[in-house]
Amino acid sequence: MTISIYLSGEIHTGWRDDIIQGCEAAGLDMRFSAPVTDHDASDDCGVRILGGEPDKFWHDNKGARLNAIRTRKGIADADIVVVRFGDRYKQWNAAFDAGMAAALGKSIIVLHGPEHQHALKEVDAAALAVAETPQQVVQILTYVERGTLPG
Repeated sequence: MTISIYLSGEIHTGWRDDIIQGCEAAGLDMRFSAPVTDHDASDDCGVRILGGEPDKFWHDNKGARLNAIRTRKGIADADIVVVRFGDRYKQWNAAFDAGMAAALGKSIIVLHGPEHQHALKEVDAAALAVAETPQQVVQILTYVERGTLPG
């Protein structure tokens, strides 16, 4: 049985690849989806598809709405949602995604360093697991699929 994983949040590091490659190396039966991780494409999709906007608010609004179509579909279809909060930028969208996943009753794994523990206490409380590394996420997914602990 394939487990569907939605990889949400921070787009500036290779954490998604680390999880996908780790799951592949472990031979797990996982299917992954994610938001668009090309920052410019994500920001500009609305105006590139629907036409330009002179006001930056409406430029961003169009893009956010188109991205929300993809995000809502990915989270709705997922069995498990992994939400990564990174170090460089405030990830308001990741917090929104975690809230949406919680509202839909999805199993959530939050991924962040200890420096964000206090700021994300409410997000962490909604999660079933809080990991600090992509390797821990792979170990969690291995346990979920196989019921086995790391060697």
